[in-house]
Order: sequence, then structure tokens, then C-alpha cells
Amino acid sequence: MSQLKRNEKNSAQSSGANSNLYAVLKAVLWSFFGVRHSDKHVQDIQNLNPIHVIVVGVCSAILFVMALILIVKLVVS
Repeated sequence: MSQLKRNEKNSAQSSGANSNLYAVLKAVLWSFFGVRHSDKHVQDIQNLNPIHVIVVGVCSAILFVMALILIVKLVVS
């Protein structure tokens, strides 16, 4: 019985991590776009880890700049 509880706990943690990553990514992308409802903003502040938001934000910014560079190189060539 305890093995079943451990498996349920592990699966709940892994799905929580995936949903948390999705929530952080969604919050960062909305902030790039510049539009966010105030109630969602308050939820983000209460539920998201600031370190995760910073890491995802920096990675997203790097990917965005790389995509722009690639597009410019394709258009110019």
C-alpha cells in the first residue's frame, strides 16, 4: 500500500512540475507581449518562483534574439 502512495505522490509532483513550468512560460510570454489581466498577475506573483521566472525569461529572450538574427540573415542573403 505504501508503494502505491509513493507512486501517486511522485506522479503528482512530476505533473505539478510540468504545469508549473507551463505557468511560468505562459507568464513570461504574456509579459513579452505586454498584456496581462491584473487578477492573473496577482496569481502569478503568489504562485510562481521568481528564480524560475528569471531563468525562463532570459532563455526566452535569447531564443527570441537568435530567431531575429536568423530571420535577418535569411532575408539579407
